[in-house]
Amino acid sequence: MPELRVGERQWTVAPGSNLLDALNDAGLSVPYSCRAGSCHACLVRCLQGQPGDARPDALAADKRQQGWRLSCQCSVEEDLQVALFDPLQDGLPAQVTGLDWLSPTVLRLRLEPQRSLRYQAGQHLVLWSPNGVARPYSLASLPGEEGFLEFHLDCRQPGAFCDAARQLSLGATLRLGELRGGALHYDPDWQERPLWLLAAGTGLAPLWGILREALRQEHHGPIRLLHLAHDTREHYLAPALAALASRHPPLQVELLTPAQLPQALAALRLQSRQTVALACGSAANVEQFSRRMFLAGLPRNQLFADIFIGHA
Repeated sequence: MPELRVGERQWTVAPGSNLLDALNDAGLSVPYSCRAGSCHACLVRCLQGQPGDARPDALAADKRQQGWRLSCQCSVEEDLQVALFDPLQDGLPAQVTGLDWLSPTVLRLRLEPQRSLRYQAGQHLVLWSPNGVARPYSLASLPGEEGFLEFHLDCRQPGAFCDAARQLSLGATLRLGELRGGALHYDPDWQERPLWLLAAGTGLAPLWGILREALRQEHHGPIRLLHLAHDTREHYLAPALAALASRHPPLQVELLTPAQLPQALAALRLQSRQTVALACGSAANVEQFSRRMFLAGLPRNQLFADIFIGHA
C-alpha cells in the first residue's frame, strides 16, 4: 500500500486512489471546483514520488517542472510526499479596490495585484478569499488598459466564495492563484469575419473583455452579442453595452430572458459561414446556443465555448 505524506502527517492509501479524494478524506480540505482539470483550484506540489496523471497537458511545462500537479487528475501509485498550495506563500496578493452591485445578484469585484499580470481577454484566475476558499473566475477587465482586474460574481445562489465576498471591504487582500487560458479568446485573424458572442448570466464577463478587445483591434466585421438573463434586472451591463453599440454601429446587442430565448434562437441566421461564435454560461445554456448555431450551419471548429460550473 502506498504511503502519502503531507508535512508531519503520513498514512497509507489504496493503490490508484484519487489524490484529491485521499487528501480530503484525511481532513486536509484541498479546494476544488470542476474536478475536470480546468479550474486549477486543487493544485498541490509533489516533493517526492510521482503520481499517475490523467491530464499532464493541463499545466504549463514550467509548473510541472516545479512539481505542481492537479490533484483531481492524479492517482497515488507509489509513496508520495506533497505540499498543499498555500495562498499566503504561493499566491499573489491583490488589494480590493472596487466592490459594487451591478444587479441584485451580480457583484463586481476589482482587484489591484501587487505586481502587474500579463493576460489575455477570456482567461480566468483562481481567487482565494481571506478565509481560504478558492474559486476560478473569468476576467472581465481589458488587459493593458485598465490598472485593475475585474470579476463579475454571480451571487444568486449561496456559495462559500460569494458568502466571503459579501463580507469584503475596500482595502482587503485576496490572493491570486494560477492564470488560466480557456477556450475563449480574440484572434486578430478574425478581423473581417462576423463575430457572435453568446452569453448567459455572468458568462458575459469574459465576453465583455473579448468584445472590447475586438473593438480595440478595430474589428471590421459585424458583431452580434446576445445576453440571456433570468429577468430584465439581471442584464447587468445593459447601459455599458448600449453606450458601446452607439459608438460602434457594427455592434448589435440583444438582451433576452428565458421566455424570449426559444424564439430568438429560432430566428438566428448566419450571415456567413465564416462566422466565429463564442459562447459562455452554464452547460445547459451553452448547449442550447451551440445546437442552434450548428443547425444554422456554423462549422463546429468555429465555435469556442467555456462552461461555468456552479460553486458550492
